[in-house]
Amino acid sequence: MRENEVDPYHFLEDVHDIALDRVGPNERLARGLGLLPGRKCVFTNGNAPYARRVLERIGIGDRFEHLHDIVACELRPKPEPHGYDLLCRQFGIDPTTACMVEDMARNLRPAKALGMTTVWVDNGSEHGNHDNEPGHIDCRITDVADWLHDILEDQ
Repeated sequence: MRENEVDPYHFLEDVHDIALDRVGPNERLARGLGLLPGRKCVFTNGNAPYARRVLERIGIGDRFEHLHDIVACELRPKPEPHGYDLLCRQFGIDPTTACMVEDMARNLRPAKALGMTTVWVDNGSEHGNHDNEPGHIDCRITDVADWLHDILEDQ
């Protein structure tokens, strides 16, 4: 934006104009999210229209109360602390009672600094473990549906 005078809204619309034919429903994830107590929010560096398309395609759009996107973060992406502060203020989140689940390890650092419990989804992404510091990761998982099943199986 600064260096090349790119319109961020046009960029976000263009970069997220992709086919989602490789994304399908995940009933096990939907079931696990439905059993998970408390409010659930999506916090994404993408834009809201794209995030909603993905959530609907997976079949979990109705499982989240709020969506906090890059626009809501005033175009300041994770892991900048600014977006985390806005998220907590906007939705009245007490970070000490919240859990952040994230596929980019570095994005958990600000959440941990606020007092959140942090879960890293190590999905094999080549950039997922960039700036990985064990001190800001409470739990490392490979699949959210499996993890939810494991922690909620007694309920």
